[in-house]
Amino acid sequence: MHRLLAGVTILEHELSELRLLMERQTGILLDCPNSALAAHLAEYLERHELESAAALLGRLRSSELDPSELAGFLDGVLNVTTGFFRHPGAMNALSRQIIPQLYARKSSESAATLRIWSAGCSTGEEAYSIAMAICESLPNGNGASNGNGSKEGKPASRNGGISENSAPASCKTTPRDWSIHIVGSDLLPSAIKTAERGLYPQYALAGLPPAISRACFSKIGTTSGATNGGANASPDAVSNAAANGNGNGSANGNGAANSHGAAHGSGTHLLVKPRLRSLVTFNTMNLTKPVYIGRFDCIFCMDVLPHLSRAQRLALMERLHLYLEPGGYLFLSQTEKLCAPNLNFRSETYDGYTFHRKPMAASAAYGR
Repeated sequence: MHRLLAGVTILEHELSELRLLMERQTGILLDCPNSALAAHLAEYLERHELESAAALLGRLRSSELDPSELAGFLDGVLNVTTGFFRHPGAMNALSRQIIPQLYARKSSESAATLRIWSAGCSTGEEAYSIAMAICESLPNGNGASNGNGSKEGKPASRNGGISENSAPASCKTTPRDWSIHIVGSDLLPSAIKTAERGLYPQYALAGLPPAISRACFSKIGTTSGATNGGANASPDAVSNAAANGNGNGSANGNGAANSHGAAHGSGTHLLVKPRLRSLVTFNTMNLTKPVYIGRFDCIFCMDVLPHLSRAQRLALMERLHLYLEPGGYLFLSQTEKLCAPNLNFRSETYDGYTFHRKPMAASAAYGR
């Protein structure tokens, strides 16, 4: 069978070969329908002035292939959305339960550090949400958790642990003895570019309390070039950020979700404030072929596993276990199961959300 799209004939066996090649090269399972994959392939061929699917397959098999070309093809074909505090249960557990515990455990250290990895950060919303949740939960925020899921004198919040009526003061400052480093990684360079910019259309923050938006973001103007609040941003910077979104998500793990679509390309944009931005760094990384970037107290790997083969899922879980500090925490989406039962994780639940802790003795037990 064959399909004729945009003047290009695409054979069914070429689609099958493309799926196998992408899985082998990136670890990604292209589970979209053949019709969607064929349409994306035809558009890609036209954009890159390639005459046929066979020509693309030849390039992708080349030993001299630029890895960015693989990522470029995946951009837009994998459909996963992203957003601020998209997993409120995880953020609630982080800010109300885990951060206070880690802070208490590390308080005796002369130079206490907190390292968190957002593995598959997409366009950065998850990494910045983690930063906001941490700021809220630390002593220099609005107060530390009392261990019962609420702050002293304040009711517990259901918005990912962020208070509805007050802003985290530590968007501006953090405890002097507490060094915070959040790493965000994604396969797609275009997603990382958006994350590093930290510029989002106003509608992307619609779910955040206004006080949080004001504390953590600066309103910088519109794509027409008007600016607000004296922020130092050029009209071109805003326009380029708006143009970066294509309205189609891709994998939020080994891909990214470009949720800032062209349909919303105009209007006010908000920029992550410098203090919050300083807590986060971003880099391009394929989770199936990662570069070791150190040990972490917490790892978020949300909505990534469904895009990987079973073998790749098991291998990734083993690496994440290794990369966690003893006593560290692994966060998965609630629709994902821990697929490596032989690894020494202990599942715990806070306010309905289940996370996974590496025991303090796990390092010695595994000889790591």
